[in-house]
Amino acid sequence: MSSSSNFYLHPSSFVDDEVIIGANTKIWHFSHILSGSVIGLNCSFGQNCVVGPKVKIGNGVKVQNNVSIYEGVECEDDVFLGPSCVFTNVTNPRAFIVRRDEFKLTLLKKGSSVGANATIICGVTIGEYALIGSGAVVNRDVKPYALMAGVPARQIGWVSRAGNTLKFDENGIAEDSFDNSKYKLENDNLIAIAVL
Repeated sequence: MSSSSNFYLHPSSFVDDEVIIGANTKIWHFSHILSGSVIGLNCSFGQNCVVGPKVKIGNGVKVQNNVSIYEGVECEDDVFLGPSCVFTNVTNPRAFIVRRDEFKLTLLKKGSSVGANATIICGVTIGEYALIGSGAVVNRDVKPYALMAGVPARQIGWVSRAGNTLKFDENGIAEDSFDNSKYKLENDNLIAIAVL
């Protein structure tokens, strides 16, 4: 089992050998954590989740029901994965060809969120605090704070750290009333200029 015992594991779930799970993490019904995976502190995995093998999950990650996080996927701290979102790890899978040596890294940066039923094609990086809309299909890198929607996903706006859509004044400055954070557009990138 795991090298830590300060996490919750529902009796219907399984944790393989050589897994590290941080304190206060909760793994709910019918889930399976495969060998070589590392899960941080204060994470939550809903029903019917599969992690691994050899997957790295940061601290504070929330994984909703019916999500499989395959080898090649890495989540930094505070990532949110909505119900039934999908990851791939090979671009051209065939049942009769083994392509384990072709797995591509998919990286979800700190604070990013993936909506319900979205699909993330392998090999992309989703930037810090980006928000992927429900049902979107992401097949290329996503900028930090970008709001993405559609099939294939296209950027339709910008969001704050709190996930709120930003509206910019004539100087290209936006403020989120949730926490009074401020942002500025520079060369088609969003820069946080006042974040608590």
